[in-house]
Amino acid sequence: MRRRVSSMIGIPVDSCGFVKSTVYFDAMSKRPDRAEIKREWIQRAIAAPLREHVQTDGRIRRWAAVPEAGGRFLRVVLLPDGETVHNAFFDRGFKP
Repeated sequence: MRRRVSSMIGIPVDSCGFVKSTVYFDAMSKRPDRAEIKREWIQRAIAAPLREHVQTDGRIRRWAAVPEAGGRFLRVVLLPDGETVHNAFFDRGFKP
């Protein structure tokens, strides 16, 4: 599969224009509580996070405010490559 870079924010995307993701993320994004999360919000969290934390396993957590979702905070978990989305959800416990 060829990768290309989103001209909007410089994030690697797949041939369909979506961010790279794991099979786990693809399955979880179909859950009713996650289906409302838009890909552009995920791209925003990757490109301009409010905070970033690298886990001991190398995965990267990034948070972003999403005003369009009532001001909630989105946590995006990336694989150690910094490009592939493993998880994304609204983090009720996040304190900016």
